[in-house]
This record gives sequence, structure tokens and C-alpha cells, in this order.
Amino acid sequence: MERRLDDLRPGDAAVVKAVNTNTHLRRRLQDFGFVPGTLVTCRYLGPGRKVAALEFRGTVLAMRMEDLCDIRVVC
Repeated sequence: MERRLDDLRPGDAAVVKAVNTNTHLRRRLQDFGFVPGTLVTCRYLGPGRKVAALEFRGTVLAMRMEDLCDIRVVC
């Protein structure tokens, strides 16, 4: 089932399908290894759901929820 990455809750895991963010952010995520086919797990949602901590490839990265809505995942 395809969803947006900002729909994940703490403990949910999914596989990245497409990263449709702006060019600068997409390039930075690729540098971290955040590419289609990567398993990503939501570890934490910040107060007011403005920030999420995501774990992938042994890295935990905090991202703004507004950026996550442009990333498609498959559960």
C-alpha cells in the first residue's frame, strides 16, 4: 500500500518508493543513502507533529513534516 512518509507513526516501517522533493533536499538525502528501495522506520514524532525522527541505513535523521509529504513509501 502506497503512502506518504508523513503518514508513518513511531514504530512504523516502510520502503521508499519515490523522493519528489526539491532538487537540493533530494540531493542531500541521496548523500545519506535515502533512495528508492531504502527501508525507513519512524522513531519519533516531535511536539505538534512538526518534526519526525527517521531511521534508515543505521542513521537517525530529523526532518520537517512539510518535507516528508513529498516522499512516497510502500508499507
